[in-house]
Amino acid sequence: MKRKKIALVTVIVSILFTGIVFCVYNLFFNTQIIKGQEYLTESISPDKTYTVTAYLNSGSATTDFSVLGRVKNNKTGKEKNIYWQYSCSEAVITWADDNTVIINGIELDVRNDVYDFRKN
Repeated sequence: MKRKKIALVTVIVSILFTGIVFCVYNLFFNTQIIKGQEYLTESISPDKTYTVTAYLNSGSATTDFSVLGRVKNNKTGKEKNIYWQYSCSEAVITWADDNTVIINGIELDVRNDVYDFRKN
């Protein structure tokens, strides 16, 4: 009986710990859960494979504006967030080549780079 209680407590603690880790990761580190609020602009890559769309996000009355950059692969339809900048209200998007975009001076390879102001 004592072993069953220990096993049950261990399982419950493990589930709670996993839930806490998941919540902390999504709240503080995962930029993919951020949604764009107000459309700003977009730009298509020179070879028309990618479209980068910029959105203006407003946190609330106590935080500044931020810009979210989202890339879409026009061939597969897959989308992901690649740019997240706080204290910013505009987006200037240019392309260096077919795979490299420059958003507000930050150069990113749209295939694998992600800029998050909290990490850089």
